[in-house]
Amino acid sequence: MANRRIKKRVSPIDLDQKFYDKDLSFLKTFLTEQGRITPRYITKLTVKQQNRLAKAIKRARVQNLLPFVLRDDNEIS
Repeated sequence: MANRRIKKRVSPIDLDQKFYDKDLSFLKTFLTEQGRITPRYITKLTVKQQNRLAKAIKRARVQNLLPFVLRDDNEIS
């Protein structure tokens, strides 16, 4: 069995940074153009940070601060 080194994930934000649901500009950096939460392998967040981020985004959606789905203006509904 080969000795494999586990690559330590370096988070782009501080480990003790809080995720506030009212900080929309910060939360929007973790959303795609369609309004989906960006996955962990792209954001490079830890598991705990990704879970806190998802909860903050979901709270902002329930409070109607963020839309659930971003729609195109040209789309016929």
